[in-house]
Amino acid sequence: MQAVTHKSHFVQDLAGCLDVAIGSHGLTQAELKMWLAKAEPALDGLRKDYETGALPLLKICEETADLDAAETALAKLSAGAQTIVFFGTGGSGLGGQTLAQIAGWGIPFTAARRAHMRLRFYDNLDGSTLAALLNSTDFPATRFVVTSKSGGTTETLAQAIVTLSAVKAAGLSSRIPELFLGITEPSKPGSLNGLRTLFEAHGIPLLEHHTGIGGRFSCLTNVGLLPAMARGLDARAIRAGARAALEPLLAGLPAAEVPFAAGAATMVALAKARGIRSLVLMPYSDRLGKFSEWFVQLWAESLGKGGEGTMPIAALGPVDQHSQLQLFMDGPREIALTIVRTPTREVGPSINPGMAATAGLKFMGGRTIGDVVDAQAHAVAEALVKAGRPVRTIDLPGLDDHAAGAILMHFMLETIVAGRLLNLDPFDQPAVELAKVLTRNRLASEH
Repeated sequence: MQAVTHKSHFVQDLAGCLDVAIGSHGLTQAELKMWLAKAEPALDGLRKDYETGALPLLKICEETADLDAAETALAKLSAGAQTIVFFGTGGSGLGGQTLAQIAGWGIPFTAARRAHMRLRFYDNLDGSTLAALLNSTDFPATRFVVTSKSGGTTETLAQAIVTLSAVKAAGLSSRIPELFLGITEPSKPGSLNGLRTLFEAHGIPLLEHHTGIGGRFSCLTNVGLLPAMARGLDARAIRAGARAALEPLLAGLPAAEVPFAAGAATMVALAKARGIRSLVLMPYSDRLGKFSEWFVQLWAESLGKGGEGTMPIAALGPVDQHSQLQLFMDGPREIALTIVRTPTREVGPSINPGMAATAGLKFMGGRTIGDVVDAQAHAVAEALVKAGRPVRTIDLPGLDDHAAGAILMHFMLETIVAGRLLNLDPFDQPAVELAKVLTRNRLASEH
C-alpha cells in the first residue's frame, strides 16, 4: 500500500509497514488484505451510525448552535480578563490543550491570534501546584472554565471547590458568576451532577456538554473548541477539516481507500500477525507535542481492555532522536511508529555558512532550521525502514485550523475502527471507573 492522498488534505503512507519494504517484520499483502476485509463491516457500521445518528461524533461537524453558544459565553467570560484557567482532566483537558498548542499555546514567544489572552491548563491534581496557582493569581483579571461531563469527576470538583473558596476569601463573592464558566451534561432525573448543582448554587453560567460524546472524543465539541477559540482558532474551520476526514467513508469507498480504516487495519494486523505491542506517535513539530499526549489517552483508554490493546507512546521529533529513538530502532521488535511531518523547509532562521564550516558542519551552511528538521524527519523514517521497523508516515500540508480538525478526526475514527476489529467497545473504560469508586470509598472511610 503506497501513499494515499485524500480530501482531508494529508498524505498517509503505510508502505513502511509491509514486507516489501522491511522484510519479514512487515505485513504481507495477503495479511493486510485480510484485515482490510475485516474492516469493511466496521465501515458499514459507521455509515449506518451516521445515517441514524447513533454515533453523534460523526454528526458533530454539521452542528453550529453549540458553537454560537460557546462564542457568546467566551466573549462574555473574556471581558476584562487577561488569563483563562481551564480545569478538566483526561479528555476534558487534553483535547483543548492539543488545539490550543496547534495555535502556539505553551510554546515560548509564540503569539496567540487572540491578543492579550493567556491560557493555563490544570489537568492533573497536585496540592502544591494548585496552592501555587491560587496564591499567585490576580483573581479580578482571571477567569476559570471547569469541565466535567458527568459533573462528578473527583479531581475537577476538588479544583473547582478550592478555587471558589479562594475567590470568596479574596472578597470577590459577588463577581463569581462572571469569573467562572462550567461545561457539563444537562440535568438527569434521579442523577446527581455535582458540578451543575454547585455552579447553579453560585449563579455560574453553564454550557451543555454533549451527552453522546465522551471525554477523549470531545475535542470537536465545546470542550476542546472553547480553548481553541480562546487562542484564536476558527472552530468552524476545525469542524470543516474534521468533516473532510469523513468524506471517504461517506463516499462508500473500500477500506483500502479510507485512510483511518487502512491505518486501523494495519496497526491491528501488526499486533496480531507480527507481535507489535507498542505504537509510537512522533510528530516533528513543537505545536504537535500535546497531540501525541492526546493520542496516548485516546488509544490506551479506548482499546486497553479485555487483555487487548497496544501500548501507545508519545514522542516528539527531533528531540526524541536523542532519547527514545535508540530503543525504537534497536530494541525489541515489538514497536511500530507513526511519524507526522509538516512543511518545514525554508522555515526559520538561516545557518551562517562561515560559522557552519568552522563548526565542521559545512553541509548545513545556508540552510534554514526548518530544512534541518525536514531532513531529520525524512531520514529517520528511511532509517527505520532500513532497520526493518514498521513505520507509517503522515504528511500534513500545514498546521492550520482545517488540518487540525482533519488529523484529530482521523485518529478518533482509526481508534473506533481498531476497537471494532478487536471486538471491543472503544467508548467505555471499566477499569478506570473501578479506580474512581475505590478512591471515593477510601476518602469516605478516613472521615
